[in-house]
Amino acid sequence: MTASVKANSKARKTANGARRRTSVVKTAPFSRRKYATLLSRALPMVITTEAEYKRTMSEINRLLSKREADLSLEEDRLLDLLSTLAENWEEAHYPIPEAPGYRILKHYMQVRCLRQKDLQLILGSRGVTSEIVNGKRSITKEQAKQLGALFGISPAVFI
Repeated sequence: MTASVKANSKARKTANGARRRTSVVKTAPFSRRKYATLLSRALPMVITTEAEYKRTMSEINRLLSKREADLSLEEDRLLDLLSTLAENWEEAHYPIPEAPGYRILKHYMQVRCLRQKDLQLILGSRGVTSEIVNGKRSITKEQAKQLGALFGISPAVFI
């Protein structure tokens, strides 16, 4: 990254992997004329069909193929606009379902190579632990706090 680019490290990913930077400030002045030229080529619009989505993603990928430091301020603004349009389409047409707390717990248990026996001090007896891990019993707020502390994540994911 060059000295003329000051980038905020926050980035978002759209469902298919495109990155969206939330804030990039460049020292060159913004050119409405250059931006209008880019807009006339990309023709961004609210996406209503799969074909429009694919065309938008193609333009996003073209912009992403450049290094971040090589994007002009106008290209960066266009990338932000196109990413927003693509994200809106993805949220409406490819929603990611919420996972129940016990499935999240199972995932973290697998990642940490933990067994039900390892969680009995937090969750309770062997029977209660088994019921929670298998989704037959809900995770209480207190248990969620302790699980959050154990795994280093927000307790809200378990509730």
